[in-house]
Amino acid sequence: MNQHNSVLHILGEAVSAGESKEINFHVAKLHTRTRVDVPVIINRSKKPGPVVLFTAGIHGDEVNGVEILRQLIAKGINKPKKGTIICIPVLNIFGFLNKTRELPDGRDLNRVFPGSKTGSLASQVAYKLMNEIVPQVDFIIDHHTGGAGRFNAPQVRIVAGVPKLKKWAKAYGAPFVVYSKKIPKSFRSACDELNIPILLFEGGKSYHIDSRVTNTGVNGAKRILNHLGMLGAKFKVSAPKKEIVFIKDSKWIRAKASGMFRPTIKLNSKVEKESVLGYITDAYGKFNQSIKADCEGYIININEDPIVYKGDALFHYSTKFSL
Repeated sequence: MNQHNSVLHILGEAVSAGESKEINFHVAKLHTRTRVDVPVIINRSKKPGPVVLFTAGIHGDEVNGVEILRQLIAKGINKPKKGTIICIPVLNIFGFLNKTRELPDGRDLNRVFPGSKTGSLASQVAYKLMNEIVPQVDFIIDHHTGGAGRFNAPQVRIVAGVPKLKKWAKAYGAPFVVYSKKIPKSFRSACDELNIPILLFEGGKSYHIDSRVTNTGVNGAKRILNHLGMLGAKFKVSAPKKEIVFIKDSKWIRAKASGMFRPTIKLNSKVEKESVLGYITDAYGKFNQSIKADCEGYIININEDPIVYKGDALFHYSTKFSL
């Protein structure tokens, strides 16, 4: 993982060592014929080193990741001591503009990789990213949030059995590292096919910016860059406040009845078997059902929707874990 001190070619433009440049990632115009561009912000040191890509906004409603990248840029964390840092804060600009998860064609961008040059709009966005940017990089951190009102504890997701990913996940320092399988046609899966390592950061929920999640993401980025010898000298790096929990397996607790949902446990909490996690009630004071954990574990996601139906996912928690 070490690029020579040479010219980097991205989206048809050359970026020399020591140069900073903003390049537009363009796929299609709005239906009004208004041009829409995705800024790709590139900062290169004169010293050779890795090329690191930070991405967010693959889903247009996942704004917390966008905020993390905004802070990396605004604070100058994306200006490397060596190597190159590329930031794409909003990959799905169409969904971001429309405040929707998907693109205008109704497709989930994170389910069409590696894409097609002449396929759907989502597929063309994926194809351009995978063919004109990703092959130039050595390492990627992709930012996501929980969907549909489900709030994710800050966590890094990696595949099991890859020692270098575990090492980088530990360096990142999020409270949880979750071993999760690759989803077919996802960005993470496509990068793996190219043997480009990727950490997937999850935290918060759709249409919401949480300062704790943002701070975890920004501090994690600084730790990774420091680990790679790329972080600027003016930035301080703090160790994680708590020991990292590695989650080998997890499950969802689902609602056994419809009604009004009230969680009573906090995110990140460790719970014992038979611990009460919350309640489902009716609107008339006649029904009150407790929700209990069926084994020991850590709570890594809570559904914050106060109205639920039978079968809805309420809590995501670890069933196999280690420190």
